[in-house]
Amino acid sequence: MTLPAPLEGITVISLEQAVAAPFATRQLADLGARVIKVERPETGDFARGYDETVKGLASHFVWLNRSKESLALDLKEEESREILGRLIESSDVFVQNLAPGAAERLGFGASELRQKYPRLVTCGVSGYGDSGPYRDRKAYDLLVQCEAGLVSVTGTEETPSKAGISIADIAAGMYAYSGVLSALFRRERTGEGAAIEVSMLEALAEWMGFPAYFTMYNDRQPPRTGASHAAIAPYGPYPCGDGEVVFLGVQNEREWKKLCEKVLEDGGMATDERFSTNSRRVENHAALDAEIEKTFSKTTAEEAMERLDEAGIANARLRDVRGMLDHPQLAARERWRSVDSPAGAIAALLPPANMDGYEARMDRIPEVGEHNDAILAELRDGESGESGATR
Repeated sequence: MTLPAPLEGITVISLEQAVAAPFATRQLADLGARVIKVERPETGDFARGYDETVKGLASHFVWLNRSKESLALDLKEEESREILGRLIESSDVFVQNLAPGAAERLGFGASELRQKYPRLVTCGVSGYGDSGPYRDRKAYDLLVQCEAGLVSVTGTEETPSKAGISIADIAAGMYAYSGVLSALFRRERTGEGAAIEVSMLEALAEWMGFPAYFTMYNDRQPPRTGASHAAIAPYGPYPCGDGEVVFLGVQNEREWKKLCEKVLEDGGMATDERFSTNSRRVENHAALDAEIEKTFSKTTAEEAMERLDEAGIANARLRDVRGMLDHPQLAARERWRSVDSPAGAIAALLPPANMDGYEARMDRIPEVGEHNDAILAELRDGESGESGATR
């Protein structure tokens, strides 16, 4: 049975750019919301210019902006501000990730909008929040990773490293998305909208929970351990005799005993004083790794994984990005779709939340201002209705 889209009838106006806010609103669009993306005339969202890799389009933009309508407005002009105001008046959600204070200067601050439209849900995404000494600092993803302490616990012992993806932006986008959904749910019960504020620093600080508590109640922070784990052993990469690398993880003493007996074929290791508890294995990880590598060096990666599977030990093969794209599990579960774009058809993964009776919306990636005529005609004809903040 096919059910209606979860957010059918919800209209989102988003004054957005880069990654965090567009990621939040794309997920709302996936669920059937109408998302009108307000962009600068001609150049649009500056993420459109990050690269030209996807048939001439930017990788970030293709990822974050399917199923949206693009409206190009010059908000320095009064007429454009009036158009945006009329759109917000009949919308359900207003999202923006302008510089701190910019939305207020344009007349679209959360407090002002909420006074006018009590049912409206507003969501502001920023680097460090709308108050405090860091309020006006530039907040690029790498810089927030540094400020949140992530870079200090990522990488090798010699080299601190950033995450390979825009993780601060993604974290903020996820909390903006879930915050908007929560506010819409509450509005259904109370009739009252909400003003949501999400900062990249606070989102990433939440994700730093393990190293935070480890450090707070310890005399040191978790060390950088490359692809290994700072607090669990064995856990990480082990080279095999064929030059490939197998990753494995042991979570408890039962699994540790099975690893020793069935994979390493050395039951005595399980009771070796150096390795008898997880804490001791972490302390003696160099000796532990040497013992495991001694066995794995005599096998191929395929053989090692078979033995690990038979013993019920979690394991994985190290894949590059191409390996992820060609992953047999994604293929078997038919996760790939195709979306239209100004450059033609482009592959896209279905969103990870699978809802019975509904497949995520996967519509076109727009050009800058592609929907100006249609949206402005709606405003002229009064066809946008009263479904949102004024309902």
